[in-house]
Amino acid sequence: MAGIFGSAGAAAANANPTQGDLSKDVMVQNPPEDSISDLRFSPTGDYLSVASWDKKVRIYEIANDGSSQGKAMFEHEGPVLNCCWSPDGSKVFGGGADKAARMLDLGANATQATQVAAHDQPIRCVESFNTNGSPMLVTGSWDKSVKYWDLRQSQPAASVDCRERVYSMDVRGDQMLVVGTAERHIHIIDLRNPTKFFKSMQSPLKWQTRVVSTFTDGTGFAIGSIEGRCAIQYIDDKDSANNFSFKCHRQTPATDRNNSNVYAVNAISFHPQHGTFSTAGSDGTFHFWDKDAKHRLKGYPEVGGTISATDFNRGGNIFAYAVSYDWSKGYSFNTAQYPNKIMLHPIQGDECKPRPKTGKR
Repeated sequence: MAGIFGSAGAAAANANPTQGDLSKDVMVQNPPEDSISDLRFSPTGDYLSVASWDKKVRIYEIANDGSSQGKAMFEHEGPVLNCCWSPDGSKVFGGGADKAARMLDLGANATQATQVAAHDQPIRCVESFNTNGSPMLVTGSWDKSVKYWDLRQSQPAASVDCRERVYSMDVRGDQMLVVGTAERHIHIIDLRNPTKFFKSMQSPLKWQTRVVSTFTDGTGFAIGSIEGRCAIQYIDDKDSANNFSFKCHRQTPATDRNNSNVYAVNAISFHPQHGTFSTAGSDGTFHFWDKDAKHRLKGYPEVGGTISATDFNRGGNIFAYAVSYDWSKGYSFNTAQYPNKIMLHPIQGDECKPRPKTGKR
């Protein structure tokens, strides 16, 4: 295994250029005991935080050879629905069904988490960004509000009311926050004016929003829905001609070629260097895409269960995905035999590189 995860430039030998290879993927040791709701790599180090329904946030250290070990953990009083890191990588946050957000300060070698935010309903999303050199936490809740928290104060620094329950959020640097809510509403916030919506719109997708994820350059975002579609959306009206949507995570049974099985898009992650992105879904597959070329780079075989969360590490040479029940079919399908694991996929060769640009369209 040595060296597989050490370089993003290793060659990948594959007879089918669009068929991805899972054979070198490595399992993270000692995964959560219940469904995995979120996972995030540290922006500054080789650490992975994982939120789960067993009420815990775990932090793993990931080595270059793909091996892993648990380094820290903190607990909520209910299922944890989301997690994130502070921009300097010193703090890990969790938000959960206990209507609280909690923080573990790794920089202070803390062993106990402190509550840093509260809502009237479960906190579905947590993100962190810097403002005037200090980390700010932003939380999105099913109480239809987004709140900003200065970690030195117990009351929110600001709050903004959304049209509906918050289902997904993503922040890009200290500039932009995108919020996806119930009833397909999308709110875009300029973080320099955080209590006003810079723009509000309805998702171009006709079905419920599952995930929003911002482009690496901050010019737009991707939306995934429960109906096996992804939309690419630019913020500036002058770029609107580049907006498009496409089908993904659908399967056509061999016995019925006239109909497709449709699966939710659970996770979208952008590659930190190349700006390409992944989608992962309830069908148990993930794919890498080039939005500018409108082209699928790689598709991967089914992994044996639904994929509930994904992320690239800061170097772009590891893609983590959680194989875990996503609750898309209700509680009765969450059996004791259902897989619950975190896998690390080494990015090799040109897996995530955009297509070479040519003079022709």
